[in-house]
Amino acid sequence: MVTFSVIKADTGGFVGHSSVHPRMLEVAGEMVDAQRGRLLRDGQVQFCGDDLALVLVHDHPADDEAVHSFAWEIFRSTTHVAKELGLYGAGQDILSDAFSGNLRGMGPGFAEFTFEERPSEPIIVFLADKTEPGAWNLPLYKIFADPFNTIGLVIDPKMHSGFLVEVHDLFEEKRLVFDCPAELYDLLLFIGAPSRYVVKSVVSKELGTTAAVTSTQRLALMAGRYVGKDDPVMIVRCQSGLPAVGEALEPFTFPHAVAGCMRGSHHAPLMPVAGRDAHPSRFDGPPRVVCLGFQLNEGQLIGPRDMFDDPAFDGARRMAGEAMDYFRRHGPFEPHRLDLEEMEYTTMPDVLKRLTDRWVPIGEPQQHPAHT
Repeated sequence: MVTFSVIKADTGGFVGHSSVHPRMLEVAGEMVDAQRGRLLRDGQVQFCGDDLALVLVHDHPADDEAVHSFAWEIFRSTTHVAKELGLYGAGQDILSDAFSGNLRGMGPGFAEFTFEERPSEPIIVFLADKTEPGAWNLPLYKIFADPFNTIGLVIDPKMHSGFLVEVHDLFEEKRLVFDCPAELYDLLLFIGAPSRYVVKSVVSKELGTTAAVTSTQRLALMAGRYVGKDDPVMIVRCQSGLPAVGEALEPFTFPHAVAGCMRGSHHAPLMPVAGRDAHPSRFDGPPRVVCLGFQLNEGQLIGPRDMFDDPAFDGARRMAGEAMDYFRRHGPFEPHRLDLEEMEYTTMPDVLKRLTDRWVPIGEPQQHPAHT
């Protein structure tokens, strides 16, 4: 058995919220190298936008204190570098000064699961920036439940029986497992509201093994205030009774609308990009997603391949640019700006407080402050 973990945090942006400084990557890489063959079987440091991501392979269970503590120390070290360099939002995702056993509720996001490695183990890692965990809902539905996307659901007998999809209610901290395809319509009722209901994992009914897992941490819900967007990660296993690599990539040919972008307060298209282009700029966007392909071999990471570094995704990038134009022309109006319920977790309540006492019942006179 082996555990595959992807743990990420925003510990400082270079410049603004656009990227990770090379020195931070260097420090994190040195720390991972020092634990290879000890705490870790293997590991790499990657990034998307201003989020640093640790791709770790180890023999410990998920939620392991030693592994999470190690990631915490890396993020503390990169925060120190960010502060030395005067980078923006240094330590943004660090919500506590003291480690408490694992990373739950502490700010960093993580996706991890334990499985028995197959003779050939293709794994793809998706990293997103300037968006929220629910951004994976639509792609996961297409990968594991839509035969127009995944022909394996029709012609592969190992996939024909479907998948179990675990959904988390992030507001009430509850979970529910949907048996698909039998409960497909019920699943869609919930995951169509990605700000609240998020796909956590997908399990093959035929193989009895986990096929995908995501990070579900929402910073605003943990902190009770706006502290940056959540910037989720996702791991998908492929082939041999699971969706093929091409089936797992196909949903990203459509840059669907996600929440995030500027100040975490807008809808914008999710643009699939090569790693070299994973630097959100225009209006802190469009939100970006990169895809790193690995072959896991006896606990060693072979790769990554930059899966979106392909002209086949040029159309999606063009569409994302056009969609960004469309959304931006709305300015501060919905549907570009998030709805009021979501804006409760931004800085908007601070603006509303200043006007609270000036609202009066319709029909009563009101004197403008400038005339008093």
